[in-house]
Amino acid sequence: MRSRLNIPAIAFFLAISLASSCLARADKIVLKNGRKIIASNVVEEGDRVRYETSAGQLTLPKSIIDHIEKGEFAGEMNGAAGAAEAMEMSAPAISAGSYDQIAHGVVRNGRIDRSFITQLENEARDGSGEANNRVAVAHHAAAQFELQHGDTGHALVDERAALHYQPDQPDFLLGVAFLHLRRSEFKKALDYLDRARSLAPENPDVSKLAGWCYFGLSKIDAAVAEWKHSLALRPDPEVRAALDKASRDKAEEANYKENESAHFNLRYNGTAEPALARDVLHTLEAHFSRIESELNFTPPDSIGVILYTRQAFADITRVPGWVSALNDGRIRVPVQGLTAVNSDLSRALKHELTHSFVLQKTRGRAPTWLQEGLAQWMEGKRSGQSAFALAKVYADGHAVPLGDLEGSWMALPGDMASYAYAWALANIEYIVQTGGMQDVERILDRISAGSSTEQALRETLHSDYHDLMDSTAAYLRKNYTH
Repeated sequence: MRSRLNIPAIAFFLAISLASSCLARADKIVLKNGRKIIASNVVEEGDRVRYETSAGQLTLPKSIIDHIEKGEFAGEMNGAAGAAEAMEMSAPAISAGSYDQIAHGVVRNGRIDRSFITQLENEARDGSGEANNRVAVAHHAAAQFELQHGDTGHALVDERAALHYQPDQPDFLLGVAFLHLRRSEFKKALDYLDRARSLAPENPDVSKLAGWCYFGLSKIDAAVAEWKHSLALRPDPEVRAALDKASRDKAEEANYKENESAHFNLRYNGTAEPALARDVLHTLEAHFSRIESELNFTPPDSIGVILYTRQAFADITRVPGWVSALNDGRIRVPVQGLTAVNSDLSRALKHELTHSFVLQKTRGRAPTWLQEGLAQWMEGKRSGQSAFALAKVYADGHAVPLGDLEGSWMALPGDMASYAYAWALANIEYIVQTGGMQDVERILDRISAGSSTEQALRETLHSDYHDLMDSTAAYLRKNYTH
């Protein structure tokens, strides 16, 4: 996501002083299966709960909700960008009758009891089907606990262990596919879904997850077909919301032309210049090589790119007016009137491409301030004119904590968004200038491994959020406010 704001320093300072009271707040809906949904405008209506997320307005039956926690700071509900992370998609339910009993044995006092799982593994040595099923369910329960705590790496290890004990059980194939999907590993997820489909061709969760895989791979027609099939088998508000979004994309892109390169699949409005499309791909490939080198990471799948007219961009993305480009799993950029890539478009492409790298490198776990700060740094922005205002706001005690900038900025007014972008860039600038891009890489790796952002900062910089903000403000004063 890229802002096009550039407001004067005085207006900027006046806006920032109100930022902490203007940040959107959200509620947390906790389901009985342990899944948590961060949402806004949560309203109870009879036997259902209505709420809003980045996917639009959705409803859930009260019968599957454990409780609702009010008043948390909102972010872009599920992260800065990315189909896999922005989705409102619950994990497939397991059909094993003994699940609840075994799950209670696996998770004790907020921790996984590995001795209990080992006991079940020992009992399964005789190879009996029931013993194998019990240990598979135990590993699945452990994976669900780890997933709820953001540790997709260890969750995948446990889910694969479950599949080892029950290789032909669709539940566990879906479990592995779901985790690969959450990690934006779409092709790997499809491999497991193909196996699940061969065993359970009419399972609606197979088509549901496959739809998200194809959406992440920019294969919109296939995604729409899968979600329609899933809905024909079972009503599902998550699938309906996803299908509505994809159908808008499909209708808009019906007459779009296509082009591709080594790392990108490009679609563009038929009125755009083919030379512009080729130039965009050439520019993206150059940016890809540089970001790949900086972050020491290569995204495994092709990245989708859509070039719009200004009106189509507004109609399809439905983002605030201050957003000039977007990455929600595909890079979406308005290019109306251009015949070649100019410097502004090149910077926008590099900004949004950075989101794709960070999304996949961290399995969708990087907070918005880190995403946006790094994307601005990579496109070439520096603190410059905003440094004085930022340093003064911090000195006066009005700075918004980084923890409150972890989530979405989509609900922020333009001036508040301008502050958030400037403060995010300043913190990343301080990290890079003092410790090099290697520190950023280590922070991203630790987030990917399951650490919280603040924990990753402690392990890399030996600083918590307060320390980082203090150091950043001192850096701004030293380097920009002579």
